[in-house]
Amino acid sequence: MASDLRMNAEMEETDGEIQDILRALANGFQKVDKIKEPNRQSKQLEELTGKMRECKRLIKEFDREIKEAESSNPPEVNKQLNDRKQSMIKELNSYVALRKTYMSSLGNKRIELFDLGGGSGDPTTEENVQLASTMSNQELITAGTKTMEETDQAIERSKAVVEQTIEVGTQTAANLKGQTEQMGRIVNDLDTVQFTIKKATQLVKEIGRQVATDKCIMFFLFLVVCGVIAIIIVKIVNPHNKNIRDIPGLAPPAQTSRKLL
Repeated sequence: MASDLRMNAEMEETDGEIQDILRALANGFQKVDKIKEPNRQSKQLEELTGKMRECKRLIKEFDREIKEAESSNPPEVNKQLNDRKQSMIKELNSYVALRKTYMSSLGNKRIELFDLGGGSGDPTTEENVQLASTMSNQELITAGTKTMEETDQAIERSKAVVEQTIEVGTQTAANLKGQTEQMGRIVNDLDTVQFTIKKATQLVKEIGRQVATDKCIMFFLFLVVCGVIAIIIVKIVNPHNKNIRDIPGLAPPAQTSRKLL
């Protein structure tokens, strides 16, 4: 029951939208009669053509909703809805024919004819869109040539874009390769610097150990010299001290005998 109410609400909403567009079409064609300039008339007809396309879409939507609710609606309701749809189609077709008349009077040779059909049982006639053209052969040739030229220009522009893209990609690949090589050289330089720092550290440690060894040797030499100097001083001050051995070259002076008078 809820789904039936929802379907009916959707159909009523679609019906209202279609009626709004049909009223807008009626007012629009009345404005076309009052417009004297061909360019403004053509622009107005283009706007009305867009509304007719939208109306055609809504009528298709309305037809789909009718078919979805057909099993739940009584036959008389389905008949009323189908009659309503056919009335909309006829009114839209009348505006299509009116548009064709205006376009012909404006000298526009391209005509789009909407044919939504008259029978409810044939969906192909309801959705059929016919394109008619009254352009002369020379106009067709001119239009075709112009289209081909525009297509060629578009192809040339596409080729230029592709070539630029390839060139940019090649340049980018070259830059990436150069940057990769540069990064490799930087890594090698870092390894060299690290090895040099390691060797310098070892050399500094060795120099430090050597300096420490030299200082120790000098200190011991200083102690020896100080000891020798101390012994010499003591020996000079107290030459009869037997606890201190005589140092070669520093023997006490020989005592001279006194002559008795």
